[in-house]
Amino acid sequence: MTARWKRRPEGSNWGDFGPDDRLGRLNLITPERRRAALAEAREGIAFCLSLPLDVGPGLNPRRKPPRLAAVEREDRPNYNYRFAHEHAGLTDVVCDDWVALTLQYSTQWDSFCHIGSLFDADDDGEVEIVYYNGFPAPAQVGDTALGIEHMAATGVQGRGVMVDLRRHFGDARTLVGYDALMRVLEHDRVEVATGDLVCLHTGLGQKVLEMGRTPDVAALREACCELDGKDRRLLQWITDSGLAALIADNYAVEERPGKPAPGHRGALLPLHEHCLFKLGIHLGELWHLTPLAEWLHANRRNSFLLTAPPLRLPGAVGSPATPVATV
Repeated sequence: MTARWKRRPEGSNWGDFGPDDRLGRLNLITPERRRAALAEAREGIAFCLSLPLDVGPGLNPRRKPPRLAAVEREDRPNYNYRFAHEHAGLTDVVCDDWVALTLQYSTQWDSFCHIGSLFDADDDGEVEIVYYNGFPAPAQVGDTALGIEHMAATGVQGRGVMVDLRRHFGDARTLVGYDALMRVLEHDRVEVATGDLVCLHTGLGQKVLEMGRTPDVAALREACCELDGKDRRLLQWITDSGLAALIADNYAVEERPGKPAPGHRGALLPLHEHCLFKLGIHLGELWHLTPLAEWLHANRRNSFLLTAPPLRLPGAVGSPATPVATV
């Protein structure tokens, strides 16, 4: 029992890492596991796992591409600004800019305040808005106790593990549940250990990149693998595996239905609810995994060193990321 909640959701780990925990399963990346992950960097080859941040799929009309502009200096753009304007003898020229950025437009991390739930945490018979570990709804933008800055402060570095769904299922839209995932893990001899950062290669990030800034939204909706968040055995495997974060190069890791089925009650995005709300597992979305997945397959490997901190932006619900895999 904590001051914030008297009951926790079924299957959650609220309180297991302490009553005020804001890191969730990132706590499982211990110094010992991080040192072991460093041993995965055998060749010294680095892969950038981020799409360009102005390349997004267009599947969410509320998320806009970044807008870049020069800051102003004495009512003029501070771009190619010559200090000689101030003193004739100076030779310096300076550029300075700003950006308006939708934090979850392209390659991104979800924080724990991205998805909450209506849940009776105080056991008074009435549901209220709560988030991971019973933290209440923020009163205003930026006021959350679960902002992405807590994730950033850890460095987000550990052993990455690649699950190459594309190699098994191709580019057609495929719903992957527990049985299919287990077959892939067994066939490819993928071992997921406590504290691992698990990456799901579907190929969608590569398709988005190839489409550039004019994506075919209809084609993307019918392309590549998605996890079946309704599969209870799959959710239980996520719980039991001990993975610290779940990452994909598709739009939402799980299937993203347009609307609930008639009579549906509960979460529209059950895997998001399970990971972000119940277990404190950060989700990475729209990463660029294809070149890394191809290298790993060619070299008969599926693990690597992954370093992937978000922006240290207090109170943010999500963040762009420029993850680096070292093999």
